[in-house]
Amino acid sequence: MPMREECKHFQSRTYVSGEVARFCVLDLAPEAPWRCPEDCPRYERRLADAGWDHGDLVEPPIEAEPDEPGGDVADLLDAAEDVVNAVAPEAIAEARAREARRGRRSPFRWFRRP
Repeated sequence: MPMREECKHFQSRTYVSGEVARFCVLDLAPEAPWRCPEDCPRYERRLADAGWDHGDLVEPPIEAEPDEPGGDVADLLDAAEDVVNAVAPEAIAEARAREARRGRRSPFRWFRRP
């Protein structure tokens, strides 16, 4: 099943470069931007724009799905997320140290790891 763009948890963002990110804000679509799970337990139809006609400038078409690299895509994405999560505390600590050297309050003061 393709991404359900009418779901209230679907979002897309277009960057200055023209690249478009399409995703589930609840992180329940591991194969985004190409597919939502068949039986997503949190699917809810968006009511605010139901029945609206969207022009071509609103969202460009989704690019072709790449060939699967073999294996489970969700496992591959989970592994990538683990790599990012492993590096995040070190990157935040470096940013805090850099800001401390400059004598400024850290922009990461709100970020607390459990």
